[in-house]
Amino acid sequence: MQTDLSNIRNIGIMAHIDAGKTTVTERVLFYTGASHRIGEVDQGSTVMDWMPQEQERGITITAASTTCFWKGCRINVIDTPGHVDFTIEVERSLRVLDGAIAVFTAVEGVQPQSETVWRQADRYGVPRLAFINKMDRTGADFQAAVETIRQRLGANAVAYQIPVGAAESFRGVVDLVRMVQIDWPDGHNFVERPIAEDLAAEAEVARELLVDAVGSEDEEVLSAYVETGTVSEEILHRATRRLVIARKIIPVFCGAAFRNRGVQPLLDAVVNYLPSPLDMPAVQGGDPNNESRKVVRNASVDEPFCALAFKVMSDPFVGSLTYLRVYSGEIAVGQVALNPRTGKRERLQKLLQMHANKREEVQSAGAGTIVAVASLKNVGTGDTLCDQKAPIVLESMTVPEPVIWMAIEPKTKADEEKMVGALSRLADEDPTFRVRFDKDSGQTIIAGMGELHLDIIRDRLDREFRVSCQVGRPQVAYRETIGREGVGTGVFHRMAGGKMQSAEVRVRLAPAERGAGTTVSETLSGALIPRECIAAAVLGAREATERGALAGFSMVDVVCQVQSGVYTEGESTDMAFRVAASMAVQDAATKAEPVLLEPIMRVEISAPEEYTGAVLGDLSGRRGVVDRRESRGGMQVVEAEVPLAAMFGYATDLRSATQGRASFSMQFDKYAEVPAQVAQEVIRRYRGY
Repeated sequence: MQTDLSNIRNIGIMAHIDAGKTTVTERVLFYTGASHRIGEVDQGSTVMDWMPQEQERGITITAASTTCFWKGCRINVIDTPGHVDFTIEVERSLRVLDGAIAVFTAVEGVQPQSETVWRQADRYGVPRLAFINKMDRTGADFQAAVETIRQRLGANAVAYQIPVGAAESFRGVVDLVRMVQIDWPDGHNFVERPIAEDLAAEAEVARELLVDAVGSEDEEVLSAYVETGTVSEEILHRATRRLVIARKIIPVFCGAAFRNRGVQPLLDAVVNYLPSPLDMPAVQGGDPNNESRKVVRNASVDEPFCALAFKVMSDPFVGSLTYLRVYSGEIAVGQVALNPRTGKRERLQKLLQMHANKREEVQSAGAGTIVAVASLKNVGTGDTLCDQKAPIVLESMTVPEPVIWMAIEPKTKADEEKMVGALSRLADEDPTFRVRFDKDSGQTIIAGMGELHLDIIRDRLDREFRVSCQVGRPQVAYRETIGREGVGTGVFHRMAGGKMQSAEVRVRLAPAERGAGTTVSETLSGALIPRECIAAAVLGAREATERGALAGFSMVDVVCQVQSGVYTEGESTDMAFRVAASMAVQDAATKAEPVLLEPIMRVEISAPEEYTGAVLGDLSGRRGVVDRRESRGGMQVVEAEVPLAAMFGYATDLRSATQGRASFSMQFDKYAEVPAQVAQEVIRRYRGY
């Protein structure tokens, strides 16, 4: 039976690493009855962190999906990673979710990866609640944490609760909408009681601030307050739901998930304030048969079927699993759907409701649901599946470029074939993981988002795919660009296969805005050159941009235009034009002031005051630029931009310099020009002289 769409909540839990996302999720599953025990991250016993690598490291690596029920609502939950190396898991989860809970710690507040996932949620227009976790920690400061949300994220954060106590004395919260105190005297069950006298004045002020913040955005609340001097619970609930869905406010709640405090009111807020599929705008897509035509699908089982494949993963029992978010219509086992990207039809043989790594077969899936399909052959991350008679292509998702790479080789001949297949499957699962064969060195190169990312890949090759391999040292994924316009000519003229082949191509390169990528076009359409030769010239130019003029790294932020060519009847071939165009791009690049770029990481270090000088001195030696320093939770927090090339081995060096008392987090920020002296060293190393 199709669930009432108004009673569905598709939500994600997102945060910086170690803010407590998985701990919150485990409590959500326990209190909703979806799990009969509470799993703990440090014991490796959580439901959502089911991979051996997650249990051993105590971190979330892959986004896990499950379903639970609370007060008549079906809540589909995705627990996302907090480590920057696995940011694609957050990206594709937020792409298909209707709402999210952003978890922050009461000591640190907003941290670097908090900002990253927040921007990702902004990009997809996801309404959010905020949960200030770890109120039981020494140094916990609820108001300071809320203020970091306002200042660093630019969000209209509004406290809907205030804590009762803090650190060791934290025991509950005050609900500012209903004006009751909620305590957890036995660690699990909560008790509602009148607000304690010593908190009454603070609670009244906090509720006034809440009403003022909501009233400034909502006419109903403002009118009620002007007319009666107060605002009822019902009016506040209605207004808050409207404003959350419109992304005008961020209600903030608090608790200590590890101590089992604050989770039940948070679940109430999910039901009361986060949107159902019916509350979200109709999904829009393109018509694969008419690029200029837009197609709209409403969240209804009566509309034609359409769904987005947002995740592909290998399962040891059923093979490939493709996760779908169904936006409209309904699909049943045995029915056929169209993949507009490939033009192929896919029969849905088995539909599965996922509970982390456990599976429950279902016979159908309708609008608003998240479901997995087993053994689809030609469906990748970001593909659309739709009704054959009503095709639509949904917007895909943003995939960041890898910033680190290393060579990998099988230990034995028997491992060679297995490694190729295993790497292909892993690349199908993870769009940020790339595999290529370097013709110059004869090596297989794997690229990813960081050292941990590639270490997990290597570990999975060994455990899951039984492939023994050796890996080289991690290397930085440099890029190349140009400083000015350059025009180059490529002339290909030689004997091949007993026949003369010749072509001449002229190419113009021009700088593009940083982050714009590389585009290749042609202006040969009016020339007396066969279309197949023009297409070959464009292909050759595009291939040439993948190997820059300085050290052979991919060129970025470049506009490449194939301007003209010379075609000789009987001698010019597709291959000749392809090679000539490649030569022309290299010629133009050498004339256009080629520039080497390197990935710059945003680093946040938290250290005791007495070690701040050592931390700053070390960052300076790594070409780091400090952006901000502040005191937070009794520690000095330093934020800096540092080249990735200087950050290998930093964890060990930081522990040594601070007697193990400091910690750091790092995330990719941007590409920037490499200083001239450093660039010369890099070019010498990669060009082999």
